[in-house]
Amino acid sequence: MDRYYGRQIVVPKIDAITAGLKIRPCFINDVCQRCGQINHYILPNQQFYCKACFILGRVSSLDVMLSLPEPNHFSNQVELTWKGQLTKQQNRVSNALLKTFSKNGEHLVWAVTGAGKTEMMFPLIYMALKQSKRVAIVSPRVDVIVELAPRIQEAFMNTDLAVLYGDQNEAYQYTPLVLATTHQMLNFRAAFDLMIIDEVDSFPYAGNQMLEYGVEKARKQLSTLIYLTATPTKKLRKKSNAGLIATSYLPLRFHQNLLPEIVTKTINDWRKKLPTKCLKQLQTFYKNQQRFLIFVPKVADTKTLCKVIKSHIPEMKGDFVSASDDLRQEKVESMRQENIQYLVTTTILERGVTFPGIDVIIFGAEEDTFTENALVQIAGRVGRSKERPTGLVQAYVQHINFKILAAQRQIKSMNKKGRMLKNQL
Repeated sequence: MDRYYGRQIVVPKIDAITAGLKIRPCFINDVCQRCGQINHYILPNQQFYCKACFILGRVSSLDVMLSLPEPNHFSNQVELTWKGQLTKQQNRVSNALLKTFSKNGEHLVWAVTGAGKTEMMFPLIYMALKQSKRVAIVSPRVDVIVELAPRIQEAFMNTDLAVLYGDQNEAYQYTPLVLATTHQMLNFRAAFDLMIIDEVDSFPYAGNQMLEYGVEKARKQLSTLIYLTATPTKKLRKKSNAGLIATSYLPLRFHQNLLPEIVTKTINDWRKKLPTKCLKQLQTFYKNQQRFLIFVPKVADTKTLCKVIKSHIPEMKGDFVSASDDLRQEKVESMRQENIQYLVTTTILERGVTFPGIDVIIFGAEEDTFTENALVQIAGRVGRSKERPTGLVQAYVQHINFKILAAQRQIKSMNKKGRMLKNQL
């Protein structure tokens, strides 16, 4: 029965089990009760199903939802097995989060990429689990979930953890700690006492009414919601500036260094022919065995550019990847294990993935694909280790536009705050 706790499980009406289970209609006034949308696909005999959340499996007017209230049947015998230590600034943020938790409030952690946001959550998660609370750590991006999973499990080795995302094969289990994509929250109802949304500004969550509905519905009425991001949305910034949400700032990375700034170089159309200056940069990377990522605007660019690089420097091992790549996880892991020197990628790797000691090249940074926040996040891929806290962020462009300047200004602004903070230490 525990698989129904805090869940919404869709079953045909004729299969509904009534004994002890709460039965809810899938639609009320034509609104889907799983995703909160009205987006129907008409079936015969005046029946229909919801197109909006079809990706999670069909929910139709022929179905009902089964659930049980979340009972928090968890042991409070919890151990924080993480042996690291927070910096003074991280500790300040962590204490502020504990205060918000005691009030069942909301809190924005506005911290530069590489500030150690995950580690700052550990005392908060520990406190919640000690009180037998149920905790969800969610993100819009599968890559973020895949990278977070071993870190969370290592920090709470004696706590059962469920990892939920679209392509996983493991069956759902009832656990006190859940790590999932935001889409998966549509399957929960009033389940979580603490919800942490990592990379809250990223696609597809930001501005998505369905996913926002799912996250809100998955929380208990009395619960705590934490937003984590280096680049808050305008909506969150406005809410923070108006004092409507508690906010913690951290402009220094965990190793106390600043964000690398974006350097621009103007080139001709790189899709027609890779400029000499670009080839020289790549040859320097190969000679120095410097690992790197290349970001491009379009999926089609990944394979094409990778082929061009291999034709000029065949000895340098690399690959290409995008969201539509069936081997995406394997290629990312190959880069992580240093089996290849580089990846040509879309913005799918702009955040949530850490490759220590890399440099970054951006082709076509002026194109619509790259937003101001995306460029800042891409810059944040560099300098993420104590051993190499700096590095190159090189944008090759045909012209410089407002969003590139805005991204550069945003980084400089955070670095200015970081310098001021360092001077206070």
